Amino acid sequence: MSDPVGPDEESATIRRSDLHAGASDAEATAARGARESRSRPPAPSGPVDGDESTVSRSSLKVRPAQKQPSRQRSSGATATGGSRWRSILGLRQPEDDTQAVHRNEPQASVGSSRSTRRRPELPTITLPRVQIPSAITQTGARILDLTGDRIRPLAEKAEPVWRPVSRALAWVSPLGWTVFGLGLVAWFLASRYEWTELAMIAVACLVLFLACVALAIGHSKVEIRTDVDPTRVTVGEPATGRIEVRNLSGRGMLPLLVELPVGRSAARFTLPSLGSGKSHEELFVVPTERRGVIQVGPATTVHGDPLGLVRRTMEWTEQSELFVHPLTTSLESLGAGLLRDLEGEVTPDLSMSDLAFHALREYQPGDDRRYIHWRSSAKHGRLLVRQFLDTRRSHLALVVDTSPEVYTGEDAAVELAISCAASLAVRSILDEQDTTIICNDQRISRSTAPLTLDTFARASIGQMDIFGATGDAAALAPDASIAILVTGSHRPFIQVQRALAQFEVEVIKVALVIDPDAQVGVRRGAGLTILTVRELADVRRVLFSGVLA
Repeated sequence: MSDPVGPDEESATIRRSDLHAGASDAEATAARGARESRSRPPAPSGPVDGDESTVSRSSLKVRPAQKQPSRQRSSGATATGGSRWRSILGLRQPEDDTQAVHRNEPQASVGSSRSTRRRPELPTITLPRVQIPSAITQTGARILDLTGDRIRPLAEKAEPVWRPVSRALAWVSPLGWTVFGLGLVAWFLASRYEWTELAMIAVACLVLFLACVALAIGHSKVEIRTDVDPTRVTVGEPATGRIEVRNLSGRGMLPLLVELPVGRSAARFTLPSLGSGKSHEELFVVPTERRGVIQVGPATTVHGDPLGLVRRTMEWTEQSELFVHPLTTSLESLGAGLLRDLEGEVTPDLSMSDLAFHALREYQPGDDRRYIHWRSSAKHGRLLVRQFLDTRRSHLALVVDTSPEVYTGEDAAVELAISCAASLAVRSILDEQDTTIICNDQRISRSTAPLTLDTFARASIGQMDIFGATGDAAALAPDASIAILVTGSHRPFIQVQRALAQFEVEVIKVALVIDPDAQVGVRRGAGLTILTVRELADVRRVLFSGVLA
């Protein structure tokens, strides 16, 4: 839009041909016209002879920005219109329409007698983005590394000094630090503004804090014993513990609080006052509803105030473990022990009593006279005894799949699978067979029945790679004669087949499937024996016919 022009307003003529000049010519002409307009009177208004079109000067006149602040602010809104006129006049459109149109574009170009005025613009200030130089950050990192390397040895040397201080500071609870800080702030404000009420609050907080610290400083000379009997139980069996506290000091002892962690909970006992040399005993029950390992202890005494501002604990016993074994069922002999010993492969280990005869050697003091070969001894004129080679014993490799998603019933079904595997392992050990167990993150080979059940108690439920676990079992038991994989009904059969295929061809491969919705039975196919059970008692039924022989 153009400013209104009065009747006395001057006019200037501009030829249309001049408007098609280049951007550089227009700028030079505009500057020259501005200088000439200040040194001569304005040209009279009126039309100019010729075919050239006329443009009134009022359409090009712009008032100073100081007198028209509203027009100056709205200049950005007319950038689109300026761009359209530049395209009509044949001038090149710059990339930044908003800035280039108002700063570089002349309003009109005239001859030597023409005068123009450029629209004044306020400077645009762009604040750069604040960035921390990389040299500063790198220098800071280097300083931290150097100071850390130098401070660490000093801290280790001064540990006897600052370690007790840090432990003493740890006695104070967050509530205690709050009361102490409130007392200091109230004391400062009371001394500055002479406020009596704040002084009373400060004294009360500080006295209370110091009294609680004094209650926690006391040291008790006691002896604490904890016992859990038995240390190995089956799920559901009762397990009780006993804690005994004896006063070893030469004077009486005030009531004392004793804490004993039992699994995820803690048993708390408030002991009565004990005289010198007296003792007090408490009993507690350990929950055994779930399979696992229950940590008992350490027993700690708690010194502090009833409000909980300061709390100091001292440990008196070591941590002990209570093993809760999975449920098992008694099974008949697996039927694969003696038969495997008779027909199995011999080992290079020499023995004086076995089934595979190796050679004759000269008698040595201490040899069993039952193995003297009298006919050969008479022929050679000296005593000769038989020497044997150890034959390979039956070896059971047992892998338990603990992935909950492959079972119907998830965690409960996994516990059933662990119970079935534990029953097979115990029966194998009772048959004097070597046994290798892999159950998730736990593994054991050629061990006793209690330690094997401890391994099942430690096993956790979670995702498991049965192919890798079965490969580990094959590596731990290269002489395995039976390989059993306990898994769920949702595990694809091809995965079970591929996993058991890592054992040797002559190994008996069995898949024990836990499926509460299927019929109990035995199937054979693709080189595998598939046993399907719904509950723990079904394992005895499927093994009664000696399917593992």
